[in-house]
Amino acid sequence: MKKIYVFLLLLAGVACNNTPAEQTEKEPPVLAPFENLDTLATNDWWNRGNSRIINMKVERDQVVAFGIYTVSEGVLKLSAQLFPLYPDETRTVRLEVKKGEAWEEIQKQEVNDLGWSALFRVENWDSSQDTPYRLLHGKTASFEGLIRKDPKEKEEIVLAAFSCNSNKDRGDRANYIRNVNHHDPDLLFFAGDQSYDHKEHTAAWLKFGMQFRDIFRERPCITIPDDHDIGQGNIWGEYGKKASTSAGPDGGYFYHHEYVKMVERCQTAHLPDAFDPTPIQQGIGVYYTNLNIGGVDFAIIEDRKFKSGPEGKIPQQGPRPDHIRNPDYDPKSVDVEGLELLGQRQLDFLDKWGESWDGVSMKAVLSQTGFCGGAHLHGKKENRLHADMDSNGWPQTGRNKAIKAIKKAKAVHIAGDQHLATVIKHGSDEWEDGPWAFVVPALVNNYYSRWWWPEDEKPGENSNDKLPWTGRYLDGFANKITMDAYVNPESPSSGSGYGLIRFQKPNQKVTFECWPREVDVTKDGAEQFQGWPVTVGVD
Repeated sequence: MKKIYVFLLLLAGVACNNTPAEQTEKEPPVLAPFENLDTLATNDWWNRGNSRIINMKVERDQVVAFGIYTVSEGVLKLSAQLFPLYPDETRTVRLEVKKGEAWEEIQKQEVNDLGWSALFRVENWDSSQDTPYRLLHGKTASFEGLIRKDPKEKEEIVLAAFSCNSNKDRGDRANYIRNVNHHDPDLLFFAGDQSYDHKEHTAAWLKFGMQFRDIFRERPCITIPDDHDIGQGNIWGEYGKKASTSAGPDGGYFYHHEYVKMVERCQTAHLPDAFDPTPIQQGIGVYYTNLNIGGVDFAIIEDRKFKSGPEGKIPQQGPRPDHIRNPDYDPKSVDVEGLELLGQRQLDFLDKWGESWDGVSMKAVLSQTGFCGGAHLHGKKENRLHADMDSNGWPQTGRNKAIKAIKKAKAVHIAGDQHLATVIKHGSDEWEDGPWAFVVPALVNNYYSRWWWPEDEKPGENSNDKLPWTGRYLDGFANKITMDAYVNPESPSSGSGYGLIRFQKPNQKVTFECWPREVDVTKDGAEQFQGWPVTVGVD
């Protein structure tokens, strides 16, 4: 009966010729399979009140919000993101490219009413030249951008990296747009938490896109969702099982699997094809893959999708299953046999990716969070944790497998999530035998800060003179880490900002830059956070 009902609604939508102002009496053409989720963009969305996130009832010549794309191995994948459509509006979006002075339509795609996105896939793409594109809907709505040529002739490839776009600040991101366009990077990476509105992803994703579209309308962009994007405080995916609470310490996904799939579709459909697209439990997909830009090969991994949840698997030693507050605890007691971090599927991917150097000069791994416990104080200075299972310092056996795979590939690691920017040289069997890692700062960092603050307030062995607490330390899981630079919240812009990573192909060097949010890089004398830039070798 439900299928018949939806079919009748579809017929009613097709037959409807009312203007948007008259839509309040009409039924939606597609009913959402979940309740109390994404209400601002599903069912009779036009009957909702004004959204505190973003105005969903835009003028109809503005319904194409943005396009976001990558090009890999001759395949262009471009997602068109629309604002919600009324029942009588066409679901067709058109992709045109400019050839000479004329626009030529090359493909049409249908919009998915869940998330309001459409994916264009164009094979045999010519990456040797810049190509203007535009997305069209109806008679008047459009969005224009540029598919950049592959910058393989450049000796330096530049990545701009971001994380944690708070809903506590819904203003524009003008500082970031100005600075990033001035840097003119070749690729953008948003490491997660583009949305903090747990139950309203479409509205929040639209807000994010409107804030940042003027840096990715003309360059490729990687976006990967993290815990807040899919509506959870933390996420230990455990191969897609159902979680019992939105905090998720027992592992799995709390909200309806179609909601999770919608989030991942909107944020990752434009990424290169997955290495192994086999879905996990509940039919949830995967997106781990790689992208070669100008001879720098980026592995994009899902460091939480397969990760074990702590609750019920390790002895609880604090107020929460994932927080340890016990100075006398034995770190080995939580590294229980059978726990996973990346999962064997992704380890196999990293091994194969690490051995492939055809057309590749340098490598980097991009993920959501860092492979250690890189913060001591959480939320406020009085809240010291001895260990945090939300970090990828746990489980230790899985962490060591991951950093060994990254090191074997001669790659650096770049991530976000922690709010606290750090540059760390990892160690597993010995100090500094692992890869360099740069965790970039939060875009907005005035709502949940973290500090690097050793309890004895002393530098470690082999410290540098850039900051007080650098050198060799054991994190809360007894992982070997060498801290090179960090940004505590007392820093400019409360520690908010972004990372810029320069891959210098001729000398195999990588330079990590870390820029405060409020700095204007177009002016002389603009300074990075104390301790940066950091230049490292890749071996």
